[in-house]
Amino acid sequence: MVAEQGGPEDQKPQSDEARSAFTPPAGVDRRASVPDDDHPTSEFAVPAGLTAEPQGPGTGSASGSAPGSGSGSETIGSAFAPPRTYSAQHSPPAFTPAHGSPMIRLTKEAPWQDRMRTMLRMPVAERPAPETVQKADEAGPAVPRVLDLTLRIGELLLAGGEGAEDVEAAMFAVTRSYGLDRCEPTVTFTLLSISHQPSLVDDPVTSSRTVRRRATDYTRLAAVFRLIDDITTEDVEVSLEEAYRRLAEIRRNRHPYSGWVLTLAAGGLAGAASVLLGGGPLVFLVAAVGAMLGDRLAWLCAGRGLPEFYQFVAAAMPPAALGVALTLTHWSDLQPSAVITGGLFALLPGRALVAGVQDGLTGFYITAAARLLEVMYLFIGIVVGVLLVLYLGLQLGAQLNPEARFVAPDRPVVQILASMALCFAFAILLQQDRSTVLAVTLNGGVAWVIYGAMARTGNISPVAATATAAGLVGLFGQLLSRYRYTSSLPFITAAIGPLLPGSATYFGLLAVAQGRVNAGLSSLSTAVATALAIAIGVNLGSEISRLFMRVPGAVGGAGRRAAKRTRGF
Repeated sequence: MVAEQGGPEDQKPQSDEARSAFTPPAGVDRRASVPDDDHPTSEFAVPAGLTAEPQGPGTGSASGSAPGSGSGSETIGSAFAPPRTYSAQHSPPAFTPAHGSPMIRLTKEAPWQDRMRTMLRMPVAERPAPETVQKADEAGPAVPRVLDLTLRIGELLLAGGEGAEDVEAAMFAVTRSYGLDRCEPTVTFTLLSISHQPSLVDDPVTSSRTVRRRATDYTRLAAVFRLIDDITTEDVEVSLEEAYRRLAEIRRNRHPYSGWVLTLAAGGLAGAASVLLGGGPLVFLVAAVGAMLGDRLAWLCAGRGLPEFYQFVAAAMPPAALGVALTLTHWSDLQPSAVITGGLFALLPGRALVAGVQDGLTGFYITAAARLLEVMYLFIGIVVGVLLVLYLGLQLGAQLNPEARFVAPDRPVVQILASMALCFAFAILLQQDRSTVLAVTLNGGVAWVIYGAMARTGNISPVAATATAAGLVGLFGQLLSRYRYTSSLPFITAAIGPLLPGSATYFGLLAVAQGRVNAGLSSLSTAVATALAIAIGVNLGSEISRLFMRVPGAVGGAGRRAAKRTRGF
């Protein structure tokens, strides 16, 4: 009672022993017990105003003494004792103190692509409330500016070749990160729109934007994905002004490779494709020269403002002309068919085909129809350019034999290296970031190994082998993109290059030019079937990879929702 009613002077230690540095701390056995009042400044004592709860058995308290006693202070203040709520029966594998070593995570939570896909496939009433990641003003986010930023980001993604569902997921992720609920993005082939309705009684705010120009630049695409990842991450604060500034830098940045580098890459792609079909060093050189001439001619047409259809017509003519010239000069040892086919590999629109089929499989039928119509026009442009040259060559007496199908030589190592070189050149043409070129090159090499093992060693149907190899390309590409938190296109598009149906396309066109329409249509149908197998295989591989990815925040443990079967109704 004396200690409770005394003033501050009564609270001071009564001897110099309490101030001594050699005094044993609380919790250490001593011969002479010192009252608790002698240690008012001990860092192991319970602070004033805090009531220490009694601890149960198994937590270090053997006597259950009241707080403030020697044993109680020893247990409460021990830095090595587990907390009061710790239970050995329901405990994690190891107890880590509050300020101990952090837990190591190999990966972050599911990327925003998968989380936003899940929410897009939910009804509006079932979507969880948005968790605002980016800080907003007290008055709330500027709705028109957020919608404008979202549309500009979606425009770059759609112009870069992303699928419609991925573009919608990106737009949805941006709006939710800035706290806008009840947003509905809509993506078609040339039009983007987004609508925001704060509540059922408020008027909706709708904005739209038209995509007029398309450019293949996967470096810019990866930069946009990094911006979206930063916007949707809680650890990084990106204001609207900062997002606009970074988006302007992305649009202003020049392509990583110049025009002449792209021309050399087109030549390397055609040369590698000719070697893949059995050609030698001279065939590689002639095919590369033809592809580079076609690329420069297409650049000239583009500079004059001609549509892309005529650019493909012009680009397909030089490789075919060189093949016909080799036949007229009786240099049949150089395999003119391999030269022409190698030039076609650099022109086949595999990227647009994969995107079109993917949009159709995910339910975006209008966008899929528009993309496939674009593929058809580009393919017709290639057909017109090659047929013009083949008709001219036949009139001049060129002996082109459509029955001389390629016989694959027994040199698997050379073909694997040629397929990897083809993927490398294709990655340069797509303006990919240098950090992704090696990964997509290896992915393409693995795809060709799978195709060769199935089609040539196992005597399996080439279409089935192509679909299997493309499925592995999509699977590995999707996993690599999730590991890097970026788009999957840089890891997939170039890897399908060796699988494109260049030879079937050439022999079909040659048969049509010679008047053998039935044989030509049969070969062209094989080419179409192979192209569809590539697109479906890539999409199936991507979907399989998502099946094993846990998506946090799913309502009731539900996974990614998709459209239900109509059963023909």
